[in-house]
Amino acid sequence: MGKFRRATAVLTCAALTLTVAACTDDRPTAEDAARTLAEGLSQLDVAQSAFASDQPAEINEQLTAITDGFAPGAPGVSVAGVEETGDDSATATLDYVWDLDSTDQDWTYTTTTELTRVEDVWQAAWSPEVFVPDLLPDEKLTLTRVPGDRGDITGAGGEVIVTQRPVIRVGIDKTRVPEAQQAASARALAALLDLDPAGYEEQVLGAGAEAFVVALVLRDDATRTVTDEQIDGIPGALRQADTLELAPTRTFARELLGSVGEATEELVEQSDGALRAGDITGLGGLQLQHDAQLSGTPGLEVNAVPLAAPATPSQRLFAKPAVDGEDLAITLDPRLQSLGEEVLADEPSASSIVAVRPSTGEILAAANGPGSAGLQTALLGQYPPGSTFKVATSLALLREGFTPETPTACTEEVTVDGRTFNNASTYPTQFLGTIPLLETFAQSCNTGFISARDKITQADLTAAAADLGIGVPASIGTPAFFGSVPTEAEGTSHAAAMIGQGEVLVSPLALATMAASVGAGARVTPTLLQEGQPAGDPASSSAPSPAASASAPSPDGSASSSSSDSSSSSASSEESAEPPAPSAFTAPESSTLRTLMAAVVAQGGAQLLQDVPGAPILAKTGTAEFGSDSPPRTHAWVVALQGDLAVAVFVEEGELGSTSGGPLMQAFLTGAAA
Repeated sequence: MGKFRRATAVLTCAALTLTVAACTDDRPTAEDAARTLAEGLSQLDVAQSAFASDQPAEINEQLTAITDGFAPGAPGVSVAGVEETGDDSATATLDYVWDLDSTDQDWTYTTTTELTRVEDVWQAAWSPEVFVPDLLPDEKLTLTRVPGDRGDITGAGGEVIVTQRPVIRVGIDKTRVPEAQQAASARALAALLDLDPAGYEEQVLGAGAEAFVVALVLRDDATRTVTDEQIDGIPGALRQADTLELAPTRTFARELLGSVGEATEELVEQSDGALRAGDITGLGGLQLQHDAQLSGTPGLEVNAVPLAAPATPSQRLFAKPAVDGEDLAITLDPRLQSLGEEVLADEPSASSIVAVRPSTGEILAAANGPGSAGLQTALLGQYPPGSTFKVATSLALLREGFTPETPTACTEEVTVDGRTFNNASTYPTQFLGTIPLLETFAQSCNTGFISARDKITQADLTAAAADLGIGVPASIGTPAFFGSVPTEAEGTSHAAAMIGQGEVLVSPLALATMAASVGAGARVTPTLLQEGQPAGDPASSSAPSPAASASAPSPDGSASSSSSDSSSSSASSEESAEPPAPSAFTAPESSTLRTLMAAVVAQGGAQLLQDVPGAPILAKTGTAEFGSDSPPRTHAWVVALQGDLAVAVFVEEGELGSTSGGPLMQAFLTGAAA
């Protein structure tokens, strides 16, 4: 009896000991093992986990191979749940999230793995399917971005400007020509395409044995002069048909429109993941500034491909369809744009023609001549306007009581604080003396305007210019410079500003806007975008570099920086500025300015415009000195109004506005009227 009680007590104590041990079991759990595995997979490093049949280092090598070149890198992995299937077994469910691009749509899926406890260590069963469903041991992941159809750029009346146009890619296919012949073929093709033979030969010889080395992409239309027969006659030469987003011609508004091609390293870095190497994107101009609208959202494909070549997809694991881009509707008139470029085709220096519709502010043409060498002279040039600025000066004088009949002192020269100002060397002597403002304006008498400098302050001059749109910012959908007029200036600086010299700067667009405002009888706000179009990202195109701007003359004739200082009223569409003050420009003021501009054509420096067909033309010529040469170099300007059309013509290295700019304006207006 006593022995039985002692045995019972021992058993009871043993049971209690087991119960206490069970309550304090601190061995790793299946949940712990699942969390460790998930953390490791999200870092592509499972060194902290144990596996039933593989070493962690071997699995890490597999993970590296599976994700090699897969841009997203590693997924986010979390434990969805752990279900016990026995005393020493469980099933872990893992949730995967791959952030493939900047959109909210991720690649998500769930996998499972079996967990088994062996000597208090939970081991996971491993296969590539634990990482990606249905992935085989000899496969890896690839991510392909699938672009949607890019939107077109359309102009006035909905006419298509930029769209997919046929091209051919011409190059040497090294698989189609013996190695010994490759150098000769490369040189022959380069000569045919007017390329550097030595440079292209080096490209061909340095490429892989099976490479197709593109030499040039040619428009496949009536302008192509290189024939199929010429290309096919060169051993190894190959033609590949393709399409590209192109304007009607190679030169058509190329500074404004930009181009489309593979993203540069710089654009990829600046995109915060939105762009990747190989993506097709806008490379400049409107194509870049409005790329989000035009390109839409690329689709994505995740494929499993063999680890060994050829890496052709063996199965598609995920796909997200592309969203096509939307058209960008701009105000450019293709006929007027082409006309402007044709008129400027033979001008060797930087030049521009800008046309604006006064009634709407629509920019109809922003043409640059070949001498601009790819710079956006029309919209971003910064130059002194010379006598064309006398339109603004006259407005300021009108507000101080001047009329077209008010007498002015037009002398041979006038001296201000020791600096002598003269008229143009061709100024007609019969108009020297006391002459009315109308004649002073028509003949562009510098001394007549400077003699009236005490009648208006520099602030008056700046305000008058602003009321005509000079120095007033506007969001036109692309970077632009609208002018810079000092708000404070005295002595020679104020005198120079009266005739558009000194620190006064404009672009051709700014002067076209000024002329349009006169035509409309109210300040015009220019625009390049059709109504309803978003403004895009003008800051994605750099501001004008020093090479894109001119040096403005200082009062003593030496070159000074073209950038404005804090005492200037300056406007660029890239600036963040307060909304401009309302314009005080009135219809009666406009009527008087139109009378003055009509006199320039009737009896002044723009008489050659009298023969242009259509409505009467109003104009103002201008010549602006710059640099330190003697005699000084000059810019040539003309602004004109005809009906509902305002035009500015600019020639960087001109003579007089009437002799250099006048014939160009005549040709443009004659063509526009046709």
